[in-house]
Amino acid sequence: MRKARGFAAVVAVFILVVLGGFGAVVLTVFSAQQRSSAFDSLGTQAYQAARTGIELGAYQAIVGAGCANTSFALGALTVNVQCTASVHIEAAQTITIYEITSTACNRPACPTNADGVNYVERQMRATVSSSAPGTA
Repeated sequence: MRKARGFAAVVAVFILVVLGGFGAVVLTVFSAQQRSSAFDSLGTQAYQAARTGIELGAYQAIVGAGCANTSFALGALTVNVQCTASVHIEAAQTITIYEITSTACNRPACPTNADGVNYVERQMRATVSSSAPGTA
């Protein structure tokens, strides 16, 4: 009976070490999952902000009869809209083609170089056209 003395202390220390390791692994996995979920949400917000930039550019091009490069803030995101116009004549009809590029990111200027894991950027492109007034 004397030889088995102190065996319970060794088992208790072993169980504490195993449970501590398991807790550290669970905490690491949970933290990574939370971070991934947060960046997924930020990416969705950046996508919607870029889409807003496309809609603004299309509105300016079609209703405003022209488009201009512009930047604006939308919450914590910056949206940069670039628009180029080219005029074409097809079958005696003047058509203006607008190429719109909208970039949204979580920095003061877009696009920019990613400086680590905290950068989110979404870019969309669209082409719209309009006819000159008075032409079919």
